[in-house]
Amino acid sequence: RQKMFRRAPRTLHALARRPRQRLCSTVAGGSRPALTTPTEEQEMLVDSVSKFAQQHVLPHVAKMDADAKLEPEMLTNLFSEGLMGIEIPEKYGGAGMSFTDSILTIEELAKVDPAIAVIVDIQNTLINLAFLENGTEEIKEKWLPRLATDTLASFCLSESSAGSDAFSLKTTATPIDGGFRINGSKLWISNAAEAGVFVVFANADPSKGYKGITAFVVPRDAPGLIIGKKEDKLGIRASSTCEVVFDGVEVKNEDILGELGKGYKIAIETLNPGRIGIGAQMVGLARGTYDAAMRYILERKQFGKSVADFQGMQFAFAQADTDIEAARLLVLNAAALRESDQPYIKQAAMAKLKCAQVAQDVASKAVEWMGGVGFTKEYPCEKFYRDAKIGSIYEGTSNIHLQTIAKLIKSEYGY
Repeated sequence: RQKMFRRAPRTLHALARRPRQRLCSTVAGGSRPALTTPTEEQEMLVDSVSKFAQQHVLPHVAKMDADAKLEPEMLTNLFSEGLMGIEIPEKYGGAGMSFTDSILTIEELAKVDPAIAVIVDIQNTLINLAFLENGTEEIKEKWLPRLATDTLASFCLSESSAGSDAFSLKTTATPIDGGFRINGSKLWISNAAEAGVFVVFANADPSKGYKGITAFVVPRDAPGLIIGKKEDKLGIRASSTCEVVFDGVEVKNEDILGELGKGYKIAIETLNPGRIGIGAQMVGLARGTYDAAMRYILERKQFGKSVADFQGMQFAFAQADTDIEAARLLVLNAAALRESDQPYIKQAAMAKLKCAQVAQDVASKAVEWMGGVGFTKEYPCEKFYRDAKIGSIYEGTSNIHLQTIAKLIKSEYGY
């Protein structure tokens, strides 16, 4: 583990050792802080991630999208930069930073490539948190150093008959001497092609319904674990999405993540912060496509003046910028609530819902603003447009989030 720790990046560890402040630390004069005011450490983090994205991600974006696979060195670079273990404590080889730091990182990467951003998002806001909050010390010592330094992971919940109705899953975990035997298949599993470990949700006691669902830690080399069909997707194509089959995969009792029969709680509690992460991805996407389109229309001349000088266009880009800012505030507020141990489920759902809507709207308008060239692969807006659609589908569809919000609103009124 010490060897792994030494490989972690100096920049993130140096930031982690500085006195911690919140994103919304009190400003001079004691006035109410601004959510969008970063600490000095967060400014350094964002600057570091931005430079990394420009140097190591941007040159490969078009090829990864066309080939629908990562460049071989991409994961190595993400780990080397420390972007895969942001909240993992330093004693396990991570950066020991905050949830908001993860959110800012995801947003910054998404400005360049939302596909790379979601890889980092899943690792930090789903997998790492699941291990940190539910793993035994043995599991933490075994897996957290690897998750921070060299091992990608996948979150295996969805199935062909268990999408929005996730707890109707059919994968079973039959008790055997000293452990369980897992049988079933999972669909739409992100990062599966490259993952070295899987968090698998299976029902260990179907007679109890969803209360039989248990989470297991399964290494890639487990006999009977098969990576199936890789989906040919509309967007975020560099991020692999595959079927994962479990054909008599045997796990030990100590491979249970959390408690037996508590997998449903782990899924719920993990997906809530994950939705804030996807909100950040969508905000970054919206900002990335907006910036690309703005640079173009400011320079493009028609009828003797810049396209951006026409009033109709000014109304459009002013509205888009306002929408992006509003969406970002929803994300930062949800993240701040989570970090301060306040209820945030409603705010997480709102952030995910609104950010997905804004990303799709801004990405569509950016293509239109650029005219014919916006419809070509020569400029990035076409890809951002394709990438944006997934925001209203994964980690809870927009209708599921509306349902969650409505339920919580009713409870606020005593119903």
